[in-house]
Amino acid sequence: MAFVRLVRRLSLALALLAALLVAAAVAVVCQMVIWRYALAASTAWQTEFVTFAVLAATFLGSPYVLHLGGHVNVDLLPRWLGRRGRTVLGWTADLLGLAFALTLFLHGVEYWWKAWRGGWTTPTVWALPLWIPISALVLGTGGLVLEYLARFVEYRCGAREPFGPVGAPR
Repeated sequence: MAFVRLVRRLSLALALLAALLVAAAVAVVCQMVIWRYALAASTAWQTEFVTFAVLAATFLGSPYVLHLGGHVNVDLLPRWLGRRGRTVLGWTADLLGLAFALTLFLHGVEYWWKAWRGGWTTPTVWALPLWIPISALVLGTGGLVLEYLARFVEYRCGAREPFGPVGAPR
């Protein structure tokens, strides 16, 4: 279970980074309002920063949200199923989630590499190197892959049941 503990620490660290990015985005929006309306100054980089920060926070926070079971799901069917049906449905859903996260991760790594090697930047005055925001996609989906793998370890060890114990309220 050391692997599971390590993944949980990584997920928490990514969630904390996501929270800091959201806080930074809020601060930059406040600064942008003051800058633009009170000082009549240009806000060349702020909108782009806020967009990338919120997007990065979404990806970086997703492994922790998966760990908490906070993703949107419909649990009507699992409530009606017995333990075996819930197990089959849970493993199937998590395998599909893992396949999706792994696909995003692998394509994200390829995209990140192209941006890094090609020196891609945003087509704005700020000209942010694109490998920076793409890193959030790679880190977030990589963490999501690890979180799914940690769930499978917990299923195998009996430390977790898909959709929680039978009859447990959600």
